[in-house]
Amino acid sequence: ENDVTVVSVFVNPTQFGPGEDYERYPRTLDDDVEICVQEGVDFVFAPQPDDMYPRSMTTWVEVGGDLVNRMCGLSRPGHFRGVATVCAKLFNIVRPHTAYFGQKDFQQFRVVERMARDLDLPLKIALVPTVREDDGLAMSSRNAYLSPRERGQAVCLRRALDAAIEAVDGGERDVARLEAIMRDTVSRYHLARLDYAEIRDARTLQPLKILDKPAVFAISVYLGDARLIDNALIVPGRGEVHGDDV
Repeated sequence: ENDVTVVSVFVNPTQFGPGEDYERYPRTLDDDVEICVQEGVDFVFAPQPDDMYPRSMTTWVEVGGDLVNRMCGLSRPGHFRGVATVCAKLFNIVRPHTAYFGQKDFQQFRVVERMARDLDLPLKIALVPTVREDDGLAMSSRNAYLSPRERGQAVCLRRALDAAIEAVDGGERDVARLEAIMRDTVSRYHLARLDYAEIRDARTLQPLKILDKPAVFAISVYLGDARLIDNALIVPGRGEVHGDDV
């Protein structure tokens, strides 16, 4: 889709809160660069924290409102301020025409999309489908934290989404019942601790009572030291869609 492709590889300290896993977050730059070479990437931008955040820096970008005050924003206060700030800086440095975000981090996508629109940034924010393991687990750096037993139970996220989607296919439209199906599915996996299982308007992330418009089925689960997230995009009458199809 582009003449030149730039991949940023940066573990952003400002989107980690106190007590989170910034120091031990997986850093695999050599492997990442090798993948980029294989895929024909033109440039890899891999700055150091001091490059992105000089000590004299006093400016931050913060998206307000309901996009950040729910779901992952409740579990990780301040997280999206770090996301919006680093993305604004990356966009200003690289000057892309299009920036691509994975569907797994759907709330992040909506936050960055809103930030770019509000600040009149001259680029498109594009959504690409989640990449999954063979058993359906969304690929994530944090999967490396999982023990073999925890890895076996990590399928609960996608199973919960699938159970709710099956109910939608069967005609269920009551959001409270669909959310209960997701919660009940996770409860069958004894190592998993549910953070949230919510169904929201796919464009605004506002709560829904009846599934009568495109929606994101979002779920977050703790397994050991790992907090994992996943989601599915559902359009009534069409079923599950992926990426920009919503």
